[in-house]
Parts: sequence; C-alpha cells; structure tokens
Amino acid sequence: MVDEEQDGGYDVLEQEGEEEEDEEEKVPLEQEEDEEQVLVPCPLMEENLKEGLSLLCKTGNGLAHAYVKFEAKEKHLTDISLLQCYIHLRYVDLSENKLRDLSPLSSLTHLLWLKVDGNLLTSACMQELPYLQFISFAHNRIKDMEGITHPRLANLSLKGNKIKTALGLSQGQLFSLHILELRGNELESTAGLNLPKLKNLYLAQNAISSLEGLEGLGQLTTLHLRDNQLETLDGFCSTMKCLQYLNLRSNGISSLQEVAKLQVLPMLRALVLLDNPCSDEADYRVEVLVLLPHLERLDKEFFEEDERAEAKKIRQQRQEEEQEMEGSADGDVTE
Repeated sequence: MVDEEQDGGYDVLEQEGEEEEDEEEKVPLEQEEDEEQVLVPCPLMEENLKEGLSLLCKTGNGLAHAYVKFEAKEKHLTDISLLQCYIHLRYVDLSENKLRDLSPLSSLTHLLWLKVDGNLLTSACMQELPYLQFISFAHNRIKDMEGITHPRLANLSLKGNKIKTALGLSQGQLFSLHILELRGNELESTAGLNLPKLKNLYLAQNAISSLEGLEGLGQLTTLHLRDNQLETLDGFCSTMKCLQYLNLRSNGISSLQEVAKLQVLPMLRALVLLDNPCSDEADYRVEVLVLLPHLERLDKEFFEEDERAEAKKIRQQRQEEEQEMEGSADGDVTE
C-alpha cells in the first residue's frame, strides 16, 4: 500500500483519462546526441543529494525517521551510485539528466514511484523491486520491453522511445499493470501486449499496421491507436468485453465495412474515426450508428435522438431486405 504520508504530487496511480481525442500533443523531436559521445562524468555528490531530499517519514519499524523523497532534475548527472545507501527512498525523480545506468537503484527496495524521463537509457531492465507501482521512462533511447518484472507495477510509461516490438514484455510477471503508455515509438504490431489486468493502453504515433494478440485484453476499457498505419480492423475480438473507448483517428481506414468488425465489442460506447478516408463518406455518422447501435459518441459529438431514429429505420429496412433475399434464395433452391 502507498504510505498515507505520500506527497500528493507523487500520486502513484496518476490520472487515467490521459489524451482526449481532440488533443494535438505530439512527441517532441529528440535532440539527438551521438550515442558514442564521451560524456563528461558528473556523479551525484553529497551537496546535490542533500538539496534533493524531502518528505521526512517514519521508517518501517516506526522507531526512526528518514527522508523518502528525492528529486534531482536537469543536473547533468551521469552516475547515481550515492543513492544506493538511501534505502528508505520511496519517490525518486531523476528526469532530464545523462543517465545510462540505473543499477544503483536496486537496493531501494521500498521504492514506490520512479521517474527517469529524458535520460540516455537504452534499456528498461532493472532488478525487480517488490513495491514499485509507477515508472516513467519517457523520452529515452529504449529499444525493447525486456526486463520489466516488478510485480506491483500499475502504471508504466515508455513514451517517446525507440521500441519496435512488445514481444519481450514479461507478461506473466506484471500482475498489476493497469496503464501502459507506448505513444511515440516504432511499433508495427500490437503482438506481445497480452496483459490481462490492463485497463488503459496508449499506442498513438507508432507505425502499427496490424492488430494481433488482443484477445487477452479482457479488462481493457480505453485503447488509443491514433496516428498509426491501420487500413483494416481485423484483430478485435469478443473477449475484449470491457472496451468502451477506441481512438482510431488519423489512420488509413477507407471503408465503413471495416467499422462493422467492431460489432464484436459489446461495451464500445465512444469511437473516434476523424481523419480516416471513411469519415468522408456520405451519411457517415448515421452509417456508423447503423453498424454500431450501442455507440453513444462518434468523434467529438454524442448522437442525437433523430440520428438514432434514422439509423434504426435504415437498419430495420436492410434486415427486411436481407430476409426477403434469403427467402427468395431458399425458394429457388426448392424449385
């Protein structure tokens, strides 16, 4: 459990409703440095350490006190070895430094919250930390998802890295992961994201052209796939029984017949299809509602009652026509 003395600014489970469909956020262009560049050593020193410590709390036995929060942002740090002695730390922010190695954090077994955005990390692999619930590795140079094994991890951000596949994800060890942020990577497929407890999955601004391995996402409620390369919607399945919000903005979906494949999602209530070719078709909103009668919102607007009535009428007419055609076909066979 998170200590009740925790600083409110370090909420372990951050706000889940991230990235609305009209948001124009883009991953900032990385200021590339030569990866072989020799960095000027800049280790964490005692004076920096003392400046960054805060939030005095009781230790586990209740007989002593220790600082449990440490922040050292934009300090050009290349070495954090000094931190390994501060075993009571729970909240650590080392964003915007020059770190390539997080191994000194392995002794911080009480760690709950870790932010290392904007460093030079090429791997998210760390020794397993038993209580760690939140990690953000945003805007590093991470190339895979291997070595993330923290059993209580609930919120993981790998936004703005260089990840091409999720197949190295330790699915069997991430028992508590609810939020996964992979926006702005180089993913070409969703294969490997079979996480049964996941609720929110952010995959915008990748190169995804195929949806695979989604059948295990039985508790997923929110899926963002904006700015990808999807042309078909194969891959969705009825086991995704909790999915309510699906953002497909700025893909290559050209036919509303692809939208019909979303009929397998029983709880889908909000869908975003802006900036796809199919959104230019005549009577686009009504035609989507004919296919998905349980939908409440398309793009930015909720459906009006007159749209629902029109869609219901069209749906009934088409069902009657289909029945007539089937009856006619049966008659031809009998003759």
